[in-house]
Amino acid sequence: MPRAVTHPPGMDAARSSTRTIDKFALIPILACVYATIAFPLIIASCSPTDAACLLEARPESKIFWPALALISTIWAAQHYSRLSFPPLIVCLLAYLAFAGMSVLWAFKPETSFIRFAQQAMIVISIVVPAMLAARNADLVRGLFLCFALAAVLNLIFVFVKPPIDVKFATWGYPGYFSGKNYLGEFAVVALLLSIGEAFHPGKRRLFGILTALISIALLVLSNSKTSMGLVLLAPGLAGVTLLVRKYTRLSPAIILLSIPVGWFVLSSVTGVTIYRLSNILYGDPTFTGRSIIWEFVKSEIDHRPLLGWGYQSFWLVGPDAPSIVNAPGWVKDMPNAHNGYLDTMVELGYAGYALLLAFIIATLHAIGRLADRSPARAWLVLSILVHIIITNGLESLWMRGFEMLWVLFVILAAETARYWKSSVPARAARGSRSGIPSPAPRRPTAAAVRLHPAHAARLARAAFSTPPAAPTIPDGTTPTAKG
Repeated sequence: MPRAVTHPPGMDAARSSTRTIDKFALIPILACVYATIAFPLIIASCSPTDAACLLEARPESKIFWPALALISTIWAAQHYSRLSFPPLIVCLLAYLAFAGMSVLWAFKPETSFIRFAQQAMIVISIVVPAMLAARNADLVRGLFLCFALAAVLNLIFVFVKPPIDVKFATWGYPGYFSGKNYLGEFAVVALLLSIGEAFHPGKRRLFGILTALISIALLVLSNSKTSMGLVLLAPGLAGVTLLVRKYTRLSPAIILLSIPVGWFVLSSVTGVTIYRLSNILYGDPTFTGRSIIWEFVKSEIDHRPLLGWGYQSFWLVGPDAPSIVNAPGWVKDMPNAHNGYLDTMVELGYAGYALLLAFIIATLHAIGRLADRSPARAWLVLSILVHIIITNGLESLWMRGFEMLWVLFVILAAETARYWKSSVPARAARGSRSGIPSPAPRRPTAAAVRLHPAHAARLARAAFSTPPAAPTIPDGTTPTAKG
């Protein structure tokens, strides 16, 4: 399986009844359904150790993604005047375009082009419809429904599918996924979306609470220690970030970037590395053998540091692939580096890595505008984004086919971009309260003034007749001006 109308802040829940899922918003949600439910069920019969079965190209994918991309392209042509892309979407498209350019110098150009073409269809199928969706379209609500259905199905599979218990693997239930870590990553997102749904009144709150309980059970049954830690770390870090932003007005991107920068400085001074930290927390300094893979990948990055080996042209590209010819021992069998950042560098070089960072930073920065209008939604979206960003340190997710968390990240980035697009009119309306001067009101034209007929007749007489005689007061005298 590929790893695989404006309203003020706080009014999101009150206006929930006006939110809907239109035909445009339905396409990104279908993309989520396929990546989260349909495709994992298609390969559910594959053994977790059968790489050929898990990685085999499926005819369903060859039909589904081209169909969604075709629909999205037709809509883009029909509604071209409505399409506009905020900076974070421009960064995503630049990242995608560079991946396409890398076909020119890829180790296996044919394979790289096929994988890029699929990725282009995935991004188009999400971004274009999301940008065309109505302002009251609720993509987050659609994501919750997708993950709620998947949570129920996974709970059923827990009872009918035995846990993974193979050599060198930690015990845990995979649900209908190909591994227990997949189920753990899924459960974290499902729980966060359920908490967001529980903020709404009535049946939505009850549905959110029930889904949250199922998600907690799945998280425990997955026995994914990383996910158990992130389910507390991600929402906590998101909350602190938005709180700091509220009082300092710093960009969320700057606040979050200060964490790895601070860690780098602390590690340089104290000598405490991530491997030592892993040994303290888990009793394993290698991150379950990942450090061996990472050292090999770093050596391969040094061979092509600027542009890399080409988009998805390093792993799984035949017996002569550098991942097989140059790798030591069991690393030859790896499908990826188990680190999304290192995989980006080895495939697209430091140039592609810079474009990835630009996309991530632009998305985090845009969360600030979302927070101005809907703090609760901003916290929910940022929590999931932080979860995915950290998970990429241990798994390869960035632009890897239709990986569940990659598809989710693109959908949430598009949702954030929709708030960026509609924030300018809202900010202008709040100008007088925020200290920004609002434009002076325009004086109405004569054509815009509707007069009472009697007043209109009086004005006409004044314009085309001699001045009237001075009025008299009751005693018959004529008033004179004072002074």
